[in-house]
Amino acid sequence: MTVLALSIVCGLGLGLGLWTLASLAPRLSRPKLVHRVAPYLVDVSEGARTFLRRRDSNPIPVFGTLLGPLLGRLRGMVTAVLGGSALLERRLRQSGSSLTVDAFRSQQLVWAIVGTVLGIVASLVFSRTSALPILGQVLLVVVGAAAGFLGREQHLQRSARKRLSRMSAELPVVLEFLTLSLSAGEGVLDSFRRISAVSTGELAGEIGGVVAAANSGSALADSLHRLGDDIRMPALTRCIDQIVGALERGTPLTGVLRAQAQDAREQSKRDLLELAGKKEVAMMIPLVFLILPVTILFAVFPGIFVLQVGF
Repeated sequence: MTVLALSIVCGLGLGLGLWTLASLAPRLSRPKLVHRVAPYLVDVSEGARTFLRRRDSNPIPVFGTLLGPLLGRLRGMVTAVLGGSALLERRLRQSGSSLTVDAFRSQQLVWAIVGTVLGIVASLVFSRTSALPILGQVLLVVVGAAAGFLGREQHLQRSARKRLSRMSAELPVVLEFLTLSLSAGEGVLDSFRRISAVSTGELAGEIGGVVAAANSGSALADSLHRLGDDIRMPALTRCIDQIVGALERGTPLTGVLRAQAQDAREQSKRDLLELAGKKEVAMMIPLVFLILPVTILFAVFPGIFVLQVGF
């Protein structure tokens, strides 16, 4: 039975690999009309953008088409059980990912399938090397599936936190650059356009999106509010509220932005001190449990050795 199970697992792996390689080969059939028209309607059609995102984010090229209905039902079940589509959309937006909620759920299911396969392989290996009971084998498979499913969620949360931390570090520099441009006589939109063209980084890319939305006809205040609602970073939200309030009331922006830049730098200093305090506590663990016992051992062992010898 063990040889048969290993043969099944190896056959499934070989078939999946060969089928994936076959999906990468160029197709000889004519492309469909929707595939030809959708790239030209991205700027005016939300349906075309959704179609292209789904097509480009297919986690399993061939099996995604064959198992599409089954994956759709599983995604619906996962969404109904876990919920939180709005929170998931916010995390995807914060991480800078272009995936939709359905595409992310599909990736979670793929990770869960991979974890299940790894759990089956681990259970087979342990059953051959040791007398692992059936309950232990089932537990390994369940743990592998749960680790794959939740690992994708943790990876998204980590990506969102890292990107928000990078944006928080870039915010004071961007505000000072914006203050300098406004002091030189440029308008708000021109200053944003200069920042997006000259600067690099996550926040500069988001400002570039605001400039693109303003150039396409959206109001600058609405684009800024949309950015603040999507990112949900407190410092950036405060800056956007101050900028929009100054634009609506006609008050000068230079002093407001300079004060916001100073507040952002003070906040970054506080965050750095808090992180240093956490690292200091974490450094006590190897000091207390590794370095200190070795030091005591080196100090006490010669005396114990001398007493045992009898000198």
